[in-house]
Amino acid sequence: MIGVALELFAQRSPDEVSIDEIAATAGISRPLVYHYFPGKLSLYEAALKRASEDLASRFTEPREGPLGARLLRVMHRFFDFVDAHGPGFSALMRGGPAVGSSTTNALVDSVRQIAYEQILSHLDITDPPPRLELVVRSWISLSESTALIWLDGRRIPREELERQLVHDFAALTAVSAAYDDELRILLRPVLGDEPADGPFGDLATRLIALAS
Repeated sequence: MIGVALELFAQRSPDEVSIDEIAATAGISRPLVYHYFPGKLSLYEAALKRASEDLASRFTEPREGPLGARLLRVMHRFFDFVDAHGPGFSALMRGGPAVGSSTTNALVDSVRQIAYEQILSHLDITDPPPRLELVVRSWISLSESTALIWLDGRRIPREELERQLVHDFAALTAVSAAYDDELRILLRPVLGDEPADGPFGDLATRLIALAS
């Protein structure tokens, strides 16, 4: 039942999906749905919990190879999810039938926290300075906003946006490091291993070309 609800919520906004449709698609009776869930909100939250676990798993990446390549793989999986669950992802971030629900807000916050912790693990940092925390959390919000805008027409190839978001992360950290000696020292070992043909090297090449 939760799987069917999640599939329907992925195809259309939760506001447009009825309990009757969920029951019919699942091949069960409407009373049976209410036997397990008091209403659509509780079913939506159950489906959302499963979706949030799936989304959070997209940020899990082995700590092997250059950071830029790892982040690019993470962004590819993130957009795989957004692509497959467009209306549901949009309703989740912009608000659907569960607006104001503490459960819904907690699930969204948990995904953001997992993403934040995963990024720090890739940087091999457990106690980030304030500027780095600001950068990572801002970048996660930027990724969400970019995905939402992309869903409204998909006018830019998603592969370009995936790479652009990795470039955004590099640019945000570089600007912050320019103002923070501690952050510059922390990031130097990680960024020093970046190959010239990787995403970060590509950004450097583009910026040099722009400046000239």
